[in-house]
Amino acid sequence: MRRRFTTLAVSAAIAGGVLFSAVPTAQAAPVSARGQVTCHIGQMQQQVNEHKSKAAKLDARGRHAAAKKERAKARSIEKRIKQCLDADKNNPGPIGG
Repeated sequence: MRRRFTTLAVSAAIAGGVLFSAVPTAQAAPVSARGQVTCHIGQMQQQVNEHKSKAAKLDARGRHAAAKKERAKARSIEKRIKQCLDADKNNPGPIGG
Protein backbone atom coordinates (compact mmCIF):
# COMPACT_ATOMS: atom_id res chain seq x y z
CA MET A 1 0.00 0.00 0.00
CA ARG A 2 2.80 2.39 0.86
CA ARG A 3 4.52 1.83 -2.47
CA ARG A 4 1.30 2.41 -4.39
CA PHE A 5 0.71 5.70 -2.56
CA THR A 6 4.25 6.88 -3.38
CA THR A 7 3.76 5.98 -7.04
CA LEU A 8 0.48 7.88 -7.17
CA ALA A 9 2.01 10.91 -5.46
CA VAL A 10 4.91 11.00 -7.91
CA SER A 11 2.56 10.59 -10.88
CA ALA A 12 0.37 13.44 -9.63
CA ALA A 13 3.40 15.68 -9.14
CA ILE A 14 4.64 14.96 -12.66
CA ALA A 15 1.19 15.59 -14.15
CA GLY A 16 0.90 18.84 -12.20
CA GLY A 17 4.30 19.95 -13.45
CA VAL A 18 3.34 19.24 -17.05
CA LEU A 19 0.07 21.11 -16.61
CA PHE A 20 1.80 24.04 -14.92
CA SER A 21 4.39 24.34 -17.68
CA ALA A 22 1.73 24.15 -20.40
CA VAL A 23 -0.29 27.10 -19.05
CA PRO A 24 0.75 30.34 -20.83
CA THR A 25 1.82 33.30 -18.76
CA ALA A 26 0.06 36.65 -18.79
CA GLN A 27 2.99 38.59 -20.25
CA ALA A 28 4.60 38.03 -23.63
CA ALA A 29 8.06 36.53 -23.86
CA PRO A 30 10.86 39.04 -24.47
CA VAL A 31 12.43 39.25 -27.93
CA SER A 32 15.88 38.58 -26.49
CA ALA A 33 17.60 38.66 -23.14
CA ARG A 34 18.88 42.18 -23.82
CA GLY A 35 15.70 43.46 -25.42
CA GLN A 36 15.31 44.71 -28.96
CA VAL A 37 18.57 45.11 -30.85
CA THR A 38 18.95 47.86 -33.45
CA CYS A 39 21.92 48.06 -35.78
CA HIS A 40 22.85 51.35 -37.42
CA ILE A 41 25.18 50.00 -40.09
CA GLY A 42 26.13 53.41 -41.50
CA GLN A 43 27.01 54.82 -38.10
CA MET A 44 28.95 51.70 -37.17
CA GLN A 45 30.90 51.81 -40.46
CA GLN A 46 31.78 55.44 -39.73
CA GLN A 47 33.13 54.40 -36.33
CA VAL A 48 35.22 51.69 -38.00
CA ASN A 49 36.71 54.24 -40.38
CA GLU A 50 37.48 56.61 -37.49
CA HIS A 51 39.24 53.87 -35.51
CA LYS A 52 41.27 52.77 -38.53
CA SER A 53 42.27 56.36 -39.27
CA LYS A 54 43.29 56.91 -35.66
CA ALA A 55 45.29 53.66 -35.73
CA ALA A 56 47.18 54.83 -38.83
CA LYS A 57 48.01 58.15 -37.17
CA LEU A 58 49.17 56.41 -33.99
CA ASP A 59 51.36 54.05 -36.02
CA ALA A 60 52.92 57.03 -37.79
CA ARG A 61 53.75 58.57 -34.40
CA GLY A 62 55.33 55.30 -33.21
CA ARG A 63 52.60 54.44 -30.70
CA HIS A 64 52.12 50.89 -31.94
CA ALA A 65 50.40 49.50 -28.83
CA ALA A 66 47.71 52.19 -28.93
CA ALA A 67 47.31 51.63 -32.69
CA LYS A 68 46.83 47.92 -32.06
CA LYS A 69 44.01 48.72 -29.60
CA GLU A 70 42.32 50.99 -32.14
CA ARG A 71 42.51 48.29 -34.80
CA ALA A 72 41.00 45.82 -32.32
CA LYS A 73 38.11 48.22 -31.70
CA ALA A 74 37.57 48.53 -35.46
CA ARG A 75 37.58 44.73 -35.87
CA SER A 76 35.08 44.41 -33.03
CA ILE A 77 32.68 46.83 -34.67
CA GLU A 78 33.15 45.11 -38.04
CA LYS A 79 32.27 41.82 -36.36
CA ARG A 80 29.05 43.35 -34.97
CA ILE A 81 28.19 44.71 -38.43
CA LYS A 82 28.64 41.23 -39.89
CA GLN A 83 26.46 39.74 -37.14
CA CYS A 84 23.73 42.28 -37.84
CA LEU A 85 23.83 41.60 -41.57
CA ASP A 86 23.80 37.84 -41.00
CA ALA A 87 20.85 38.16 -38.60
CA ASP A 88 18.90 40.17 -41.18
CA LYS A 89 19.76 37.69 -43.91
CA ASN A 90 18.96 34.53 -41.92
CA ASN A 91 15.92 35.76 -39.97
CA PRO A 92 12.82 33.86 -41.09
CA GLY A 93 10.54 36.59 -39.76
CA PRO A 94 8.03 36.72 -36.92
CA ILE A 95 6.83 33.46 -35.49
CA GLY A 96 3.26 32.64 -36.49
CA GLY A 97 3.03 35.77 -38.64
